[in-house]
Amino acid sequence: MAVKLPKLRRVQILFLILTITIMCTIFYLSSQDAERSSDTSSLLTKLAVKLLYPQYDSEPDDIKREMWSKASFIVRKLAHFSIYAALGFCASVTVWKRKLISAKNPGVIVFGFLYAVSDEFHQSFVKGRSCEFRDMMIDTCGVTVGLIISLILMGIIALAVKRRRKRSQ
Repeated sequence: MAVKLPKLRRVQILFLILTITIMCTIFYLSSQDAERSSDTSSLLTKLAVKLLYPQYDSEPDDIKREMWSKASFIVRKLAHFSIYAALGFCASVTVWKRKLISAKNPGVIVFGFLYAVSDEFHQSFVKGRSCEFRDMMIDTCGVTVGLIISLILMGIIALAVKRRRKRSQ
């Protein structure tokens, strides 16, 4: 007896490819040793500090160090949150249409959480990196927000399609 797999739509295939691409990107970034990872986030931190606090360069060194440390922490955690929000969004669209309350929603969140756990475990083997429970939780929150955004957008699209059909009748 053969198991019949659901037919995937083009949009689902596109978002499956995007989901896998994001997962590969996360794996690549997690493979960077602490120094290289710090260099990557330093570029974003520098940009954020310059944009949000233009007089940064005129501050005393001790204040600069403290500001840099806080800004770097925030940038790194926002990076975790953002890339996992993108993962949650893409994974959610991949599983396609569903009701607001659906078994697929926790499935997307569990998928994101398990990927975050595997990512942090992977980092524990990379020089200068560690496995952080806090990062797993930030990642899971990102996946959840990505899922919510996808549900909102899919709801808006469904309403627009429904209205268009009503108008054409």
